[in-house]
Amino acid sequence: EVKVVESGGGLVQAGGSLRLSCTGSGFTLDDYTIGWFRQAPGKERELVARITSGGPIDYADSVKGRFTISRDSSKNTVDLQMNSLKFEDTAVYYCQANIYYWSTGSIDYWGQGTQVTVAS
Repeated sequence: EVKVVESGGGLVQAGGSLRLSCTGSGFTLDDYTIGWFRQAPGKERELVARITSGGPIDYADSVKGRFTISRDSSKNTVDLQMNSLKFEDTAVYYCQANIYYWSTGSIDYWGQGTQVTVAS
């Protein structure tokens, strides 16, 4: 069964750091595009950072220079290092794995989310 699980959220003061991890089971994360998204109360879910299987990385403008997405092949994880956190980074953070199947096309797998709260 393909599954992704987020961990590492919590409460942090503004200016602080957190590291989120997306752990995969049933597949190898290195082989696929993995994205971190977030959703704040009353807002739509938005892309924070994404890393493809070939390496290219995208970041939302709001997090460039502060957040870093990376792979840890030994742990089968994709991590999101978040530095210089701001109050507006408060949201539920979700991991998404985009997997292509020849029979059905692309399927997005989502985790349950992890809460990040930044105290101002």
